[in-house]
Amino acid sequence: MTSNGIVIVGAGRMGRGIAQSYALAGVDVVMVDLKQRPKKEFEALVAAIHNEIRRDLEFTVDLGFLQQNEVKSVLDRIKSVPGSGEGSRFDAAEIVYEALPEILEVKRKAFDWINRFINDDAVVASTTSTLNVDELAKLVNLPGRFLNAHWLNPAHLMPLVEVAVGSLSEESAYKTIHDSLTQVGKVPVRCTASAGYIVPRIQALAMNEAARLVEEGVASAEDVDTAVRAGFGIRFAVLGLLEFIDWGGNDILYHATKHMSRMVDKNRYCVPEIIEKNMQAGRNGIREGIGFYNYQDMDVDAYRRDRLTRFLELVEHMNLLPTGLRRRH
Repeated sequence: MTSNGIVIVGAGRMGRGIAQSYALAGVDVVMVDLKQRPKKEFEALVAAIHNEIRRDLEFTVDLGFLQQNEVKSVLDRIKSVPGSGEGSRFDAAEIVYEALPEILEVKRKAFDWINRFINDDAVVASTTSTLNVDELAKLVNLPGRFLNAHWLNPAHLMPLVEVAVGSLSEESAYKTIHDSLTQVGKVPVRCTASAGYIVPRIQALAMNEAARLVEEGVASAEDVDTAVRAGFGIRFAVLGLLEFIDWGGNDILYHATKHMSRMVDKNRYCVPEIIEKNMQAGRNGIREGIGFYNYQDMDVDAYRRDRLTRFLELVEHMNLLPTGLRRRH
């Protein structure tokens, strides 16, 4: 029997990344391998996991983000165990992450194991990026304790975790996951159990449009990616997409979208209803005091200065400062 509060069912890439995130933050983690393996094969798997995580940690040492003497202590916090045999119950588990491939039958077997070996007080979080949260909730003993935690790869480095709350999820389950993620330095965001959640929906549209630009001969792959790195991406690392609409003006987006609907594709560039409504209501952003955000009681000058300072620091970090600008003090 183990007393570890964090259990990860699945010892693949995602499971290892989650384990490393918690171990870096000083939390003991158990990774459970559900595949039936001979003893020597399991020992080889454990060695492979250990070596992969060690390489990740050594990389951060090389860059100066971790001390060499910290590597062993991080590795010691991660324990890998087989899912079979006696003594496999995890009665003290607080959170269980299911991190197995996106195959329903594989997930079903994992939840069968969780139902058998994990206490009912634990919050169970799938890491699925495609399967419906409400459907998966039916596979666990207490659906109210179930939700989804979509980690982005590489899980140990990416700050964001999308927490999809199902129709059966209890608020206490969300709070447990939210607090745990925050304590280990992650940035949780909440969404409903909608296909694609937040980031996959946005990035699928952006990536497909980038591919179409090359397909249509608008620009080379190299120039599209340069445009993303030096323009699109760097801007939205400081301002969120909706925040940027408020900066530039909802009306500007409205008219630009209408133009691209006529000139490029009327379906891909269809104005969303919320943009239409904001246009009609005069909710066009900062200059009118309200858009997606309310600026009426905000020190807008201080807010602008904060965002532009962050932007300049990021541009400087990427060695992209305009000629003539440099640190003079």
